[in-house]
Amino acid sequence: MFIGIPKEIKEMEFRVSSTPNNVKELVANSHKVFVQKTAGLGAGFSDEEYKAAGAEMLDTIEDVYEKAEMIIKVKEPLPPEFSLMKEGLILFTYLHLAPVPDLTDELLKDKITGIAYETIEKNGTLPLLIPMSEVAGRMAVQVGAFYLQKHNGGRGVLLGGVPGVPPGKVVIVGGGLVGTNAAKMAIGLGARVYILDVDTDRLRYLDDVFGGRLHTVMSSPGNIADQVKDADLLVGAVLIPGAKAPKLVTDEMVATMPEGSVIVDVAIDQGGCVETIKTTTHADPIYTVHGVVHYGVANMPGAFARSSTLALTNATSLYAIKIANMGWKDALRSDEGFLKGLNVYDGQLTCAPVAEAQGRECVDPKEMIIS
Repeated sequence: MFIGIPKEIKEMEFRVSSTPNNVKELVANSHKVFVQKTAGLGAGFSDEEYKAAGAEMLDTIEDVYEKAEMIIKVKEPLPPEFSLMKEGLILFTYLHLAPVPDLTDELLKDKITGIAYETIEKNGTLPLLIPMSEVAGRMAVQVGAFYLQKHNGGRGVLLGGVPGVPPGKVVIVGGGLVGTNAAKMAIGLGARVYILDVDTDRLRYLDDVFGGRLHTVMSSPGNIADQVKDADLLVGAVLIPGAKAPKLVTDEMVATMPEGSVIVDVAIDQGGCVETIKTTTHADPIYTVHGVVHYGVANMPGAFARSSTLALTNATSLYAIKIANMGWKDALRSDEGFLKGLNVYDGQLTCAPVAEAQGRECVDPKEMIIS
């Protein structure tokens, strides 16, 4: 198979979808890999390393798309890439289609085979989303602590406090992987941490794991409102696989928060779980509503490009090799969890949560490629 690794064009996105070691393995399996020059520099991988691994280096993103049968990316295609896509192209990347109907339109129009990292399942987990959720969850508390500094627009609260001064309060909405990793960081800093979830079994698990250092609260509109009103840092960590995130923290709730408090909504890739959140970038990451600092960067892990690239490719490379070796149809036929990654194919939408979010018709992927 001819495989293309383009340079990411999202603003300040420094990750790359394949490392030289990943390329070496693909080449060893008799595949041809085209890498755009400087694609790996942001993550610390030189063109010379890719050449030594057996890649053919190409000058432009246009060259990569033209030659490739499968494009492996980190983030979803942006408008400058739309004209480069061709019918039948396999696109293996994070898509996060639910909140972006324009991208869905483009993929359907071009009859792209879109396999999304974030909806692939294995044993009830999301193996290709896990590594970036771990990064983003841990990063959320670092980011929040940074913007709580007075000169950064925050209220001047040290999350860990000091003797004689109470620690800051961190409220995490969502007890999944992002929320758990955010809790680890916040507890490590010495903050008072409250985590809300609708699953009592999950709350019971978190209470047991953190040994009383974490306050668990059943998620409901009333309980969210009660916890948010005196939070120094609010972390949005809600995930419904493939679907648009529900707006659990309302504008009215945000208005009750202390002036200079901070919101970091990690759910922004799926539209965000805070009503007042909007997508921002690493170059311009924050804005203020009701006196509350909002951080809505949609590619948070890109800030830690080296660590994030290694963590991501540890998870994605086996799936990429499976597609290349078996062909995408046989690869997905062989693994029902992998099949759930298929979001679009041959002009049809094949991911039910995306269809529901956008009010579109959906075709069962099993009917498309299995039966």
